Parts: sequence; structure tokens; C-alpha cells
Amino acid sequence: MASEVEYESILCVKPDVNVYRIPPRASNRGYRAADWKLDTPDWTGRMRITAKGKVAYIKLEDKISGELFAQAPVTEFPGIAVETVGDSSRYFVLRIQDDSGRSAFIGVGFGDRGDSFDFNVALQDHFKWVKQENEIKSSQAADSGPKLDLGFKEGQTITLNIGQGKKRDKPRPQSSGGLGFLPPPPGGKIAPPPPSNHNTVQPSGGAQTECLLELDSSNSNTVVQTNPSSDLWGDFSSSASTVPPPASRQEPSSGNWVQF
Repeated sequence: MASEVEYESILCVKPDVNVYRIPPRASNRGYRAADWKLDTPDWTGRMRITAKGKVAYIKLEDKISGELFAQAPVTEFPGIAVETVGDSSRYFVLRIQDDSGRSAFIGVGFGDRGDSFDFNVALQDHFKWVKQENEIKSSQAADSGPKLDLGFKEGQTITLNIGQGKKRDKPRPQSSGGLGFLPPPPGGKIAPPPPSNHNTVQPSGGAQTECLLELDSSNSNTVVQTNPSSDLWGDFSSSASTVPPPASRQEPSSGNWVQF
């Protein structure tokens, strides 16, 4: 397969440019155009900026014959091949190289600020395109790598459970007792039970005629009488002496005594 042929394209052409022989840099402060002999340039000609592949070439040529005076290959911008000066926007420092690889630094300047602006834009656009080409090649190299096989194999299936999620049971309140009654509120008093509905018989004789009648299970014939004027409990000894013995006892004729 034949290799890709690189064509040379023209980026910018400026008909008037001045070239200066500059002194060595004295410190790291940078170059200054005021240190050059701006009134007497060492060479005058035209500038042509071309691109071949990713490299840009700044060529200084004769205005009439087009003979090459010097050229500066530029692989990055801004960089060491093209440097600006600290005191003017119309002057630059170029690193030129010959066919044998020797290099030197010269100063160039434009009479119009618009020409220096076009010079900057031409180099910026070229290296912006170089950056985009590198990104495209990087993405293509990543896409050409081995890819994951995410497809289903023969006989492989997948099951989806839709709408069958587990329902969370709500916690039930725990009762304090077996019958489910709620505990009494804190600090409260328990009400007394309601009175039972029993039939209560009040004595008809009043407070003075109240008496207590006890029936002895061993002697059912004993009758206890109470005297309203005596003590409430009565005199059991005196009452027992008035009862005649069983042998001489006669049935009363009147109904005052009740036979048990």
C-alpha cells in the first residue's frame, strides 16, 4: 500500500517584512525590539507561511526572484521556534535552520499591525487543526480495540419481574395485656367500680328497732326476741331463761309465737 502523500499548502503571505540581526539574550527577561537597530534592517523581503503535514514553515524569500533566504520550521505555537518580544506586538524572534541542521535566531518585524495579527492567526489556526487531528486519531485508536460482546448467546434468556416487588408489612402496635386493653394514661387515677345492682332491704323499725337475728344450726327451736328499749344485741341469757323446758312445754293458744 502506497504511503500517504503530504502536500504543501500556503497559509499566509506578507509582501513586506524586515529582518534584523539581534544580540544574544542577556538574561531571562526576554527579547526587546528596542535593542535592535530598527531603522536599519539587515534584510528586507517577503514572508510566506506554508504547511506540510503537521509542520508549518515560515519562509523568508526575495520579493522579485522568490529565492529562499531562510526558513524556520515550526512544530508548535507558541514555542521556541517563534517568540514574541516584550515591548512590541509587531516584532518576533524566529529560529531559522539550514539543511545541515544548524540554527540561529533572527528578528523579524512588520510595518503594519494588521500584518502581525494575520501572522499570529495563521499559525494558531494551523496548530488548532493539528490538535483536532490528534484527538480524532486517538478516538479511532480506542474504537479499534477489542470490544465487549454484550449480545445474547444461543439459548440464553433473561427474566424480568415487573410489579412483583415485596410489600413491606406495617408494624402492628403491641398490646400491654392479653385482652388487648390499652394501659392507663400516666399519672391518671383508676375509677372505682360501679355499684352492683343488688336489692337492699331496709329495716322498717327505724334505727332503734334494728336487731340482729342469729339462728343456731344446732337448736332450730330457739327464738331470740329483742327488746326495743334494751341494747341492740339483746340479753341472750335472760331470753333463754324464759323459755320453758321441752317436756312441760305447751303449745300456745295464741298466734304470738311462731313454731319453727
